[in-house]
Amino acid sequence: MIEQEQEDVASAQIAAVRAFNRFYTRQIGALSEGLLDSTFSLTEARILYELAHRDGLTASLLARALEIDAGYLSRCLKKLEDRGLLVRQKSETDQRQSVLALTGRGRKEFAPLESGADAEVSKLLSRFAESERRRLVEAMRTVRAVLGPDEDAAAPYLLRAPEAGDLGFIIHRQARLYHDDYGLDQRFEGLIAGIVSAFVETFDPVRERAWVAERHGAVVGSVFCMKASDTTAKLRLLYVEPSARGLGIGRRLVEEVIRFARAKNYQALTLWTNDVLDSARRIYEAAGFVLVEEENHHSFGQDLVGQNWTLAL
Repeated sequence: MIEQEQEDVASAQIAAVRAFNRFYTRQIGALSEGLLDSTFSLTEARILYELAHRDGLTASLLARALEIDAGYLSRCLKKLEDRGLLVRQKSETDQRQSVLALTGRGRKEFAPLESGADAEVSKLLSRFAESERRRLVEAMRTVRAVLGPDEDAAAPYLLRAPEAGDLGFIIHRQARLYHDDYGLDQRFEGLIAGIVSAFVETFDPVRERAWVAERHGAVVGSVFCMKASDTTAKLRLLYVEPSARGLGIGRRLVEEVIRFARAKNYQALTLWTNDVLDSARRIYEAAGFVLVEEENHHSFGQDLVGQNWTLAL
């Protein structure tokens, strides 16, 4: 079974992941005997971090959070306990369980690790321009989003107007995502670029608007409201990054377009999409849009079913 799985994954991809692992462990000093010139190993430092930032942890909860062997964790906890850095207290809700907590000495010894880690990362990032720092941080978020669930799924986001560079990024990301998910070719990228270009060239600041969704400092979605006529507006280019889906951002973006169109006294809001975009279609239906026309077409290298939707305002 393992051999078959390896055959299904390109050897170059395997090599790339292993090379990144070797590179990154060197960057964070994981190969050193003590983390940040301390007497703590990387695992011990992670244990101290969890105990410093979370209350009510038991050994079993800690083992699951760190995804390490219970026996190995037990030995690490014993070592920290012998050094007077943590204590075990009976749980108030379950007397069979012991809750772990840092002692005053434990918090005192952990503090330099926390500040030292911040200083090391600050030193690393200071070597790069702001644009490169943003790119690095976004790449790290992508790794986390692909490899595991978002531990900070409840983190807030904000909607704002596009800033310098956002429109080019939106073209790039939509072209990339629709290619990866639906096989659309570069002609779709040309369509997106044309829509964005028209928005910029003929922008009516009174009756048109664009919204960018930002989370953790990165663009994770967008939508445009464009004037079609004095009475009709178009909702265009709705998208949400995979890492931010399930947070209600797509629904919120559509709601903002509807609210804006009504405030500007448009009588109808229309949009064009394709039937393969299931998630977007569900958002449109929930918002009250009505499907008025469908048409088979071959575009962007694929056989598709185009759909026109309308919302009476």
